Amino acid sequence: MSEAKDKSSFHIDVVLPQQGLLYSEHTFDYILCKPKLMPLKSVTLEKLEKMQKEADEKLKEMQEQDQVTGVH
Repeated sequence: MSEAKDKSSFHIDVVLPQQGLLYSEHTFDYILCKPKLMPLKSVTLEKLEKMQKEADEKLKEMQEQDQVTGVH
């Protein structure tokens, strides 16, 4: 137990050079921020899918009309 007290009271004096250059290194740490929620589909992709769906519906309607009138 006395060893623990000796370690906590251990002190090192800071010695600054009187001549020469003094360098210090700074390391950059990552700064974590809140995650940004992004849509799974972009607005452009949603518009394209809507246009494709509308085109498929029109094609289906035209095919049904052709079957009713008997035109191939």
